[in-house]
Amino acid sequence: MSDLVKPDHSETSLVLEFDFDAPPAKVWRAVTIPALRERWLPDRDLAQAEPESSIAGKEVRYRLRDSEPPFRESHVIFRIEPHEDGGTRLHIIQQACDVAMTLPQPANTNCRLMRAAA
Repeated sequence: MSDLVKPDHSETSLVLEFDFDAPPAKVWRAVTIPALRERWLPDRDLAQAEPESSIAGKEVRYRLRDSEPPFRESHVIFRIEPHEDGGTRLHIIQQACDVAMTLPQPANTNCRLMRAAA
């Protein structure tokens, strides 16, 4: 196994790549079967145990939630690519969820006030 961190110019994403000697089907099982996934990605770290989306054998997306306040959430995407030699490249992409939607706006936002009609 080798690992490579690819820098992502976005402040909201982290991309990791791992090469395995194992076939893609075995890596797929490790990221999708709950009993196997639990060993390295516990249910307590997930916002929900079921994937948000999945393309069989190629990509699966989960939603993570921090265990401590402010309980930020992010998406983690596992992409699987077969190697010609029978091995597998696993891409792990973690993306922050839309922070603007979850954080309250400060009182001093310096924006125009909306006034109710009298």
